[in-house]
Amino acid sequence: MAEFFVREMNWTDVPKVLEIERVSFTTPWSELAFLKEIYSPYSVIKVAILDGEVAGYICASHLLEEGHILNLSVHPDLRRRGVATALVEKVINELRMKRCRSLFLEVRVSNHGAIHFYERFGLMPVGCRRNYYTQPTEDAVLMKLDLDSRESS
Repeated sequence: MAEFFVREMNWTDVPKVLEIERVSFTTPWSELAFLKEIYSPYSVIKVAILDGEVAGYICASHLLEEGHILNLSVHPDLRRRGVATALVEKVINELRMKRCRSLFLEVRVSNHGAIHFYERFGLMPVGCRRNYYTQPTEDAVLMKLDLDSRESS
């Protein structure tokens, strides 16, 4: 299997990121949404590169002592190869370096695979956001990780 590496996302990555976004989500982010994250001083935004191409991406933000994973996806043909794991680990470590004490994210209540995936990092369900998602309308599970309680990877 080919090796991949993780680096900062830049504006030239956005067209490929949008391709992955559109095949992954029923309500995909826009080009402008990604560009805003790239240029925000409060964002942690990464891509995984495999054979010179974007294989996946993650967008997170931080404010004071709180981090939030906003978006994560891997190209459907490249899933289950450790790309998402590497992206999440990179963000967790960077948020720790930024002195964040907690990390939050939302995931569709029906997305059991994603919930289990995030639980592997120690994120735990702490609440529900009613009707958070559209197309279809669905609740979100709010998950949290206490960044102070786990050692850095």
